[in-house]
Amino acid sequence: MAHHFEIYKDKAGEFRVRFKYNSEVMFSTEGYASKASAKNAIESMKKNGPEAPIVDTTTEG
Repeated sequence: MAHHFEIYKDKAGEFRVRFKYNSEVMFSTEGYASKASAKNAIESMKKNGPEAPIVDTTTEG
């Protein structure tokens, strides 16, 4: 499994989602009070992510 979403509970007891590629965490979300909210976040990323623009705020070439 090269890449996947992972739902886990943090130390505060909140549900979080992290996206892993080859066991490396690429990003993680804010904490959610319910697992359902974490699953909704995944569905939102799947739905909206492919069309998301890239915003580069750096000044490097």
